[in-house]
Amino acid sequence: MIIENPAYVFYRRIKRIRFDPGQSLSAAQAIARGLRIGVFAGRRLRALPADEVAAFLSRLKSEAYPEPLGGKDILITADTVVIADGRILGKPAGRETALDMLRSLSGRSHSVITGVTLRNGSRSRTFDSRTKVFFKQLSDEEIDYYVDRYRPYDKAGAYGIQEWIGYVAIERIEGSFYNVMGLPVQKLLTELEIFIELKEK
Repeated sequence: MIIENPAYVFYRRIKRIRFDPGQSLSAAQAIARGLRIGVFAGRRLRALPADEVAAFLSRLKSEAYPEPLGGKDILITADTVVIADGRILGKPAGRETALDMLRSLSGRSHSVITGVTLRNGSRSRTFDSRTKVFFKQLSDEEIDYYVDRYRPYDKAGAYGIQEWIGYVAIERIEGSFYNVMGLPVQKLLTELEIFIELKEK
C-alpha cells in the first residue's frame, strides 16, 4: 500500500495560492519611530500598540492587492516586525543604523512578530506568530564583521537568523524558527487548513 505524503495531499487541495512576500518599505520606515504609530486607513487615524502592527500591515497589504481573486484563489500576505523594549526596529537605513540596532539587541531578548492575512474572494482571516529571541553579548568586532560581510539592510532588526549571526549570536528562541525568518510555516499550514475547511462547509 502506498501512503501519500500528507503535505502533498494538502498542497493539491489548495489548487492556487497567490503569495506576496514583499515588505512595505514606507511602512517599515514609518513604524521604526516608536511604541505606537498612527496609521491613516479607511479615513481613520489609528494608534496601534507595537505588537499589533504586523497583523495590521498584513491586512493593508491584502487590501491593496490590485487583482480580483477567483473562486479557488487564496491570497497570502505577511509582514514581520522586530520589537525591543516596546520599540519597533525596521530595516536599517545604512551601516550605522544596522550597527546601532545590533548593539541594542546584544546580550538581551527581543520579540519577532509576523502577521499573516489569508483572503479569498469572499472573506479573510488574520493571525500572528510570536517568537522570543535571546542574543548573547556580542563584541563590536563581531557586529562589524556581520554587518560588513552580510549587509543586512533588507532585514527588520538588521539580522537574519539563517545567516552567520544566527549561528554565533542566538543562544535560544522560544517559538517558531521560521517565524523569525519571516513566515511561520507551521502555523500557516494549520490556519490554511482551517480557512479551507470553512470554505468547503
